[in-house]
Amino acid sequence: MMHEKIRLELIIERMAMRRACRILETAGVPGYTVLPALSGFGRANHWQRDRDLSASQDMVVIISISDEAPIANVLLEMHALLDQHIGILNTSPVHVLRPDRF
Repeated sequence: MMHEKIRLELIIERMAMRRACRILETAGVPGYTVLPALSGFGRANHWQRDRDLSASQDMVVIISISDEAPIANVLLEMHALLDQHIGILNTSPVHVLRPDRF
């Protein structure tokens, strides 16, 4: 039997990663995964991870799956974070097999 949860996906500048993860942890989200974002396109601009030698413009993807309440608690603080950093956030319903993991 599958169980409904909420998936949060955040693409953000690497320099904001620790703050974003702290927001998730403080809100009670049970876990997350951080992945490197390799390249992308948006606002008529292409970007690629290996073009900046200092890595100051590197982006990461943070994925978390949780119940709705912790995710709702995260959104206001993430909005404030995205006012200060390049990034995009989306949420969507997902179905998981082992709800005790999320």
